[in-house]
Amino acid sequence: VSNQSEVVERAIDGFTEALFEAIIIVLAVSFLSLGVRAGLVVALSIPLVLSIVFLGMSFMGISLQRISLGALIIALGLLVDDAMITVEMMISKIEEGFEKVKAATFAYTSTAFPMLTGTLVTILGFGPIGFAQSNTGQYCFSLFAVIAIALIASWFVAVIFSPVIGMTVLPAHMKEKAEKGEGGEKEGRWVRLFERALLACMRHRWITIGTTVAIFALSLFGQQFVQRQFFPASDRPELLVTLNLPKNSSVFNTQTVVDRVQKELDHDPDIDRYSVNIGGGAIRFYLPLDVQLDNDFLAQFVVVAKGLEERNHLERKLVSLFSDGYDDVSVRVQRLELGPPVGWPIQYRVSGSTPDEARLLADRVGDVLRKSGLAQTVNYDWSEKTKTVKVELNQDKVRRSGLSSEALAKSLGTLFDGQTVTQIRDQIYLVDLTARAEGDDRASLENLRSLQLSLPSGGAVPLAELATLNYTLDDTYLWRRDRLPTITVQADVVAGYEAPTVVSRLAPQIDEIRRTLPFGSRVVVGGAVEKSASSNSYLAAQIPLMGSLMLIVLMFQLQSFSRLFMVISVAPLGLIGVVIAMLVAGSPMGFVSSLGMIALVGMIIRNSVILVDQIEHNHSSGMNRWHAVVFAAKHRLRPIILTASAAILGMIPIMRDVFWGPMAYAIIGGLAGATLLTLLFLPALYIAWFRIREDEADDETVATDAGLKEA
Repeated sequence: VSNQSEVVERAIDGFTEALFEAIIIVLAVSFLSLGVRAGLVVALSIPLVLSIVFLGMSFMGISLQRISLGALIIALGLLVDDAMITVEMMISKIEEGFEKVKAATFAYTSTAFPMLTGTLVTILGFGPIGFAQSNTGQYCFSLFAVIAIALIASWFVAVIFSPVIGMTVLPAHMKEKAEKGEGGEKEGRWVRLFERALLACMRHRWITIGTTVAIFALSLFGQQFVQRQFFPASDRPELLVTLNLPKNSSVFNTQTVVDRVQKELDHDPDIDRYSVNIGGGAIRFYLPLDVQLDNDFLAQFVVVAKGLEERNHLERKLVSLFSDGYDDVSVRVQRLELGPPVGWPIQYRVSGSTPDEARLLADRVGDVLRKSGLAQTVNYDWSEKTKTVKVELNQDKVRRSGLSSEALAKSLGTLFDGQTVTQIRDQIYLVDLTARAEGDDRASLENLRSLQLSLPSGGAVPLAELATLNYTLDDTYLWRRDRLPTITVQADVVAGYEAPTVVSRLAPQIDEIRRTLPFGSRVVVGGAVEKSASSNSYLAAQIPLMGSLMLIVLMFQLQSFSRLFMVISVAPLGLIGVVIAMLVAGSPMGFVSSLGMIALVGMIIRNSVILVDQIEHNHSSGMNRWHAVVFAAKHRLRPIILTASAAILGMIPIMRDVFWGPMAYAIIGGLAGATLLTLLFLPALYIAWFRIREDEADDETVATDAGLKEA
C-alpha cells in the first residue's frame, strides 16, 4: 500500500533542500547588508545554533518530519536576528571610535536584556500552538518546541559567542558608512529619505495615527474576502477511491463492483500501482487517514500515481469515469489530507425524533447543497430503506407445535446466514465450512413459506402454518447521536472554493430550515468547519495565559504602562499586511496561517520593544524627547530592516509548500507591513502619547549629536 521509508526519504530530501535554500538566503542578506566580516560573524552563528537545536530535538525525542523541518526553516529567519543586532551594534560603536573590547561589551550590556525580552515574547507568541489540548495541538507541537529551542539558543549565542567571534573577525577601526566613498552615498540617501518620511509622520502625528487606524479597519473588512481553510490536501501522489454500495449489499456485490473498477484501472499509464480493500477501508498507512469502518457494502482503493501531475490528471479521469454508469454506488475520489482527519469537508448533521423525520429534514438540506452550485457528490451516510422480509409469528400455533421463537430464529438464521458444520485445514489455519440455503431459496418468498420446520415430535410443518411472511422496507443501517436518529449530509466542494466559504454562503438558507424545524430536531454543521472551530477554540483557550506571560515579560523590560500600551498597539496592525498578502497570493487562511498570525504578534512586539528601549536609552543619556525619538528610529532602522528582511526572505523556500505556504504568506505580508508601521507609526504614537512638541527640541543640535555618540 505504501513504502514508508521511501516516502520519508523523499519528504526529508525536499525539506532539506528548502532548508539549505533558506540558509543561503539568510547568509546573502547578512553579507550584502553587513559586509563580509560582519556577515561572517552571523554565518558562524548559524551552525552553532543549529547544533544546539538538533541536540535539543534529540533530547526531547523530536524526529525529523514535516512539522519539525518546517519549524527549522521558520526558525532560521528568526535565529539570526539576535546575532545581527549584536554585530550591528558592535560595528556602530567601532565606527564611532570604540575599541573592539568596549564595542563588544557595550553590545552585550545594551542589547542582551531587550533581546531576551523580544526572544521570550516571540516564544510566547508560539505558545498556544504547543499547549493546545487537542489533536491539532499534538500534531503541531514540534513547531513550538523547535522554534523555542532555536530562539533561546540564538539569544545565548548572540550575547556570548557573537561578541567573541566579532572580536576575532571584525577590524579594529572602521569608517562610518556616510564617510565611505563606495556605497556610502546610496545608503545616506535612503537614510535621508527615511528621516524626511519620519519627520513628516511625527509632525502630522494625528493624520498618521488616523490613517493607520483607517487602513486597519479596511483590512478587517477585507479579511472577509480571504477564503478560510482547515488544512490543505496532501502533496503525496496517492488517491483514495471509496465505494459505498446500498447498505443491504453483500460483500459479493461489492466484489463485483470492485472487479469492474479494476478493469478500468489496469494498464492506466498514470498509475504506478494500486491496492483495494473490500468490506472495509484501507489500513492506517498514513497518520491523518480518515479510517473507514468495516462494512460489507464498502470498498476502498489506494491508487498511487507516478507523480503529482499524473495524480491530478488521474483524479479528473476517475471523477469522469464514476459520473456515468455507477448510479447505485456513492463514489468519492479524494487526495490524502494534511492535519487531523476530517473526511467529507462539508457536513451537516441532521437529527430528528424519528428516522423518517430525519430523512425529510436531510433531503431539505441536501437540496440546498445541490442547488447551490458550490458542492458536489452530495450524499448521506445513511438514509435509504432496504427491502426485507417481515416474519410475523402466530404465537398460539408456535406453542401448540412445541416450538419457540428462539428455535424459529435459529432455523431462519441457518437458512440465511448459514451454520458451521465442520472445519478444513489450510496449511496452519482452520477454516470454517458453512452450510446455508442456495440463493434462489433465500430470495423467493414462496420457498420461504414452504420451508419445512422440524418438530420435537419428529414431524415437520411449513413455516407458512406458523407465521405470515411479507415484504417490507426497513432501516438496515442507522446512526444515532445523543440518542436521536442522525443523518449526516456530506459533500465535496467544487474547484476554487473552500468548505468554510461554502458553509458561510449557505448559512442563510440553512438558518431558514432551522427556523422551521420540529421540536427536538436540529441541524449542526460538521466537517472542516467544526474541526477548525474546535482547534481554534483550543488555541484561544491558551491565549489568555500566554498573553499574561507576555505582558509580564514586557513590564519587566519597559517598566511603564504607557510604553507597554504603545508596544502592544502595533501588534494587531500586522493584520494589514496579512490580508494584503493573502488576497494578492490567493492563499486561503487556514489553521496553519492562524498559527503564523499568532506567532507574528511576538515578532512585531520584539521590534517595537527594541525601538522603545532605544528611545528611552537616548532620553536618559541627555537628549530631549523629540531628538530621542528621531535618532532612535534612525539608529534602529538598519537592524530592524535587516532582521525583518532575514525573516521574510527566509520564508521564500516554503512558500511553494502546500502545508507551510499559507503561513509563509501570512508572516511575509504581516511582518513587512508591521515593520514599516513600527518605524513610522510607533514614533508618531509616542510623540502624540507623551505630547511632545518639536519646538521643545531647542537649538542644542551639537549636544544632541554628542548624546547620540554616547548612546
